[in-house]
Amino acid sequence: MTYSDELRQWAIFERLSTGENVCNCRFRKRSDADAYVSFLRRGGGKFEVLFDPQPQEVKG
Repeated sequence: MTYSDELRQWAIFERLSTGENVCNCRFRKRSDADAYVSFLRRGGGKFEVLFDPQPQEVKG
């Protein structure tokens, strides 16, 4: 885990129909994550902004 990864603790997770949660992207500020998740929700799907101090690998 790099230092820049440690700074991005606000994550957007997509809730899939299979019950799996996938981390789409990470942000430093909650307000940035909220703005981006509102954009993602326009296309459909279920997304949540969560504080995640232990970063996981982002798929994609």
